[in-house]
Amino acid sequence: MPSDLRRLNRTFTIRQLCLEFKVTPRALRFYEDKGLLTPARDGMNRVYSYKDRARLIMILRGKRVGLSLNEIGEIMDLYDVNDGNAQQSAKMLVKFRERILALESQREDIDGAIETLRESVERLEQMLAATRPDLLPSAEAYNKVLRERLDGAHHNH
Repeated sequence: MPSDLRRLNRTFTIRQLCLEFKVTPRALRFYEDKGLLTPARDGMNRVYSYKDRARLIMILRGKRVGLSLNEIGEIMDLYDVNDGNAQQSAKMLVKFRERILALESQREDIDGAIETLRESVERLEQMLAATRPDLLPSAEAYNKVLRERLDGAHHNH
């Protein structure tokens, strides 16, 4: 990270933040409407402070792990409590543990769904092989296209 990004008096335009964090101006305005960001104004232009940039990082990280904007706001509101961030840390700990449990449950559900689908695919392939083997190449071609799409999606992230 360039050192000029760390200067507390540094300001950012909406365009700079959008480019850096790959978000839309609409998203930044939405976070502002929700009270999560509070940019200053220079005429009609929004001027984001270093603190706004740090808050945007927290918003995006919170969203990435599945926190709601309300939960993110609750955590960020505790930043200014002047207790060495103890209350904020305690709140984050509770929310993060809740998300871990929810994600682990989702992972179990996803693993179960994948297993069910694999078993179904195997049964369907056996049935087609016995009754209509001429249809299997199209299923294999579909699987190849699907694999290519999935591989392409993984390379894009």
